[in-house]
Amino acid sequence: MLTFSDVRLEYGSFRALHGINLHANDGELVVLLGANGAGKSTIFNAASALRRISGGHILLKGADLASMKPADVVRAGVIQCPEGRKLFPALSVRKNLILGAYIHRRDKAGNRKRLDEVLALFPALGDRLDDAAGALSGGQQQMVAIGRALMGRPRVLLLDEPSLGLAPLIVKQMFEVIKAINRSGTTVLLAEQNAHAALQIAHRAYVVESGRIVLEGTYESLSGNEAMRRAYVGG
Repeated sequence: MLTFSDVRLEYGSFRALHGINLHANDGELVVLLGANGAGKSTIFNAASALRRISGGHILLKGADLASMKPADVVRAGVIQCPEGRKLFPALSVRKNLILGAYIHRRDKAGNRKRLDEVLALFPALGDRLDDAAGALSGGQQQMVAIGRALMGRPRVLLLDEPSLGLAPLIVKQMFEVIKAINRSGTTVLLAEQNAHAALQIAHRAYVVESGRIVLEGTYESLSGNEAMRRAYVGG
């Protein structure tokens, strides 16, 4: 579904990505693990065409994402839920969600159906639709951010640090929702520092360090790697 082949990206003289090779198959849930600054968000921004790559290829079912504008990447079906949520805090929850369906704005019936599906995933938002998004708790704001991305009807959903700053119980609920989104048929690429929780739901994982892929594998293979276990999994 989504393939990075020898992807390089530079900020001036600084090389942020060094020959990234990764892929997510149709229907897979793949996690990118790594510390802050490892390059996970840069990988996502490259896939979204928010950052122009210096070399290599990013392909969605053979279509070259790197040559597209960000809006065209969204239309192709690659939609990012960014780190930090990036909501419009003064707008209502409903308006934040509907903004995610902008590319489908003429399909009013389809958007109503999609909104119902999002609210079924996040029932806590049902009574808050008319509240300002900025008035919600951190966990509810993350629900809105993921829901907004789902309103775009992604083929590939890029989730950047969805558990950041959330209480453990909310994190557990969030990962259950991510698993449900993937089970519904959406390919998910998940960037996470919470390695233990992410590996529990992922089909495969890549470990990113300093803009490079340094490990790839399943939960079983990576948790059995002593260096990986000490650095990311714990226990």
